[in-house]
Amino acid sequence: MSIHSEIEWTEATWNPTTGCHKISPGCANCYAERFAERWRGVPGHPYEHGFDVQIWPERLKMPLSWKKPRRIFVNSMSDLFLDEIEEEFIQEVFSVMGKANWHQFQLLTKRPQRMLEIAKKLEAWPSNVWAGVSVESQAWTWRIEVLKQIPATIRFLSCEPLLGSLELALDNIHWVIVGGESGVHSRPMKIEWVRDIKNQCLQSNVPFFFKQWGGVQKKKHGRELDGRTWDDFPINIEPLVNRQLLLL
Repeated sequence: MSIHSEIEWTEATWNPTTGCHKISPGCANCYAERFAERWRGVPGHPYEHGFDVQIWPERLKMPLSWKKPRRIFVNSMSDLFLDEIEEEFIQEVFSVMGKANWHQFQLLTKRPQRMLEIAKKLEAWPSNVWAGVSVESQAWTWRIEVLKQIPATIRFLSCEPLLGSLELALDNIHWVIVGGESGVHSRPMKIEWVRDIKNQCLQSNVPFFFKQWGGVQKKKHGRELDGRTWDDFPINIEPLVNRQLLLL
């Protein structure tokens, strides 16, 4: 959890919960698990229990103390919609996000059914909370159809790690991120897969963000595609931030 983040598409991370468990092929070489398990058994360390699911109530109010508006990735080290996380705590997370309306919160899940269940119980989905799903291969595109039922102002897809070609139905989707897997056991990503998704986004007028090629030396491989970087964001970010600042 940090005020600053090295993740290219966000500016800060906030982890009111940590830990997770694998649910689909994209999880096989999870960077968060790899990091957390390094510290298992170290007394007093936040990851003393490795990647076991943990709740951190003391972290709930942290975004309220960050006065500069930021894009905040919620649970970079977990999934807020795990079955083990009580609905009451998830509701508290949403309450904080709604109060911290000068920030933009980026919620990403592989469990959109639970996200939808929570959405139906909220009085209103906060306008500054983005809803996203991971889609690593065609077999998991059903998550997109669940996502489209979430009443978020911005709905986005994270196709990372991209493990195959994708045919995407991009109606009512506002942003797409693509990235290759990194680390020692990273699986290869073909340029044709990335180009095809980029072209689908261009044809549908959906902002496209290419995060990385990945691999063992991801910095060496960089993040250029066809001679340029692709750092597009949803076009209505700035109006949303400005409107929220006026309300303070």
